[in-house]
Amino acid sequence: MDTHLLGDRGMHLVDGVIRKFRVAKVFRENTDRINSLCFAPQGDLLISSADDDQIVLYDCEKGTQRRVLNSKKYGVDLIHFTHAKNTAIHSSTKVDDTIRYLSLHDNKYLRYFPGHTKKVTTLCMSPMDDTFLSGSLDKTLRLWDLRSPNCIGLMPLLGIPVAGFDPEGLIFAAGVNNESIKLYDLRSFEKGPFSTFKFAYDNENEWASLKFSPDGKTIMISTHGPIIRLVDAFHGLPLQTFSGFNSSKTATIEASFSPDSQFVLSGSMDGAIHVWSTEHGRKVAVLTGDHTGPVHCVQFNPKYMMMATGCTNMSFWLPAIEE
Repeated sequence: MDTHLLGDRGMHLVDGVIRKFRVAKVFRENTDRINSLCFAPQGDLLISSADDDQIVLYDCEKGTQRRVLNSKKYGVDLIHFTHAKNTAIHSSTKVDDTIRYLSLHDNKYLRYFPGHTKKVTTLCMSPMDDTFLSGSLDKTLRLWDLRSPNCIGLMPLLGIPVAGFDPEGLIFAAGVNNESIKLYDLRSFEKGPFSTFKFAYDNENEWASLKFSPDGKTIMISTHGPIIRLVDAFHGLPLQTFSGFNSSKTATIEASFSPDSQFVLSGSMDGAIHVWSTEHGRKVAVLTGDHTGPVHCVQFNPKYMMMATGCTNMSFWLPAIEE
């Protein structure tokens, strides 16, 4: 595929470029829903997991599959690269709710992280080191280190948490009970949150995920309803509300930032990709490709002018830029 570095040859993420994104490559090997996608920090690799227990590693520069693995015994969801491109962590959908640390080189598990007693709904790696966060329906948030099977932090909460690290890996945020965001300093998290943002309780739109923008200035709350909220990461002030896409209360529809933090992209139950400006809040594009079912996953490559989306097939998107 003809990929370009962000900013290369005058290509920048402005409205016009976003609207020119088209599907460049489609993979149809999965027999069930793709439930998570993750780009390597260098942007050269993409990994996906699916409800059919399949893990697929893709070469983003060549637009090819590099390897197909399976987790038939434990199932797989919420897959993430670690800081080594040949390893990943993922949650389980069978047997128990243990988090697993997988070698992609030989399809062997390097370590297990037991502790959660119900389904893991949040999993994220620190952008700086080997720590990671997990949140569960058991109403706990746990902090882990890849080098130890025992969690290094356990935070019982009043509701089901969503969580994420800031871009510098020094702070993490926990969204709790659809009404508050708590900020923790990673170096002293045991002292409790150093700041809490309170919002009106939203019974209709249960929180599904929390993500910091790449520039660290905003926090995005995705919901199981037709609403995505953007708030100021320093003061908790509401900034934007994005809507107009088809959602489901029983299935997570992922939303992600562009690498420059200027756009939010979301999948939709109708197979389209919706894109909004974070500055103005207006919708700048509705992209349609080869997806015939709900798009549950959408991620923008951190280095290249490329995004990936997943339903039961996986699609690479590139901008149709005239030479």
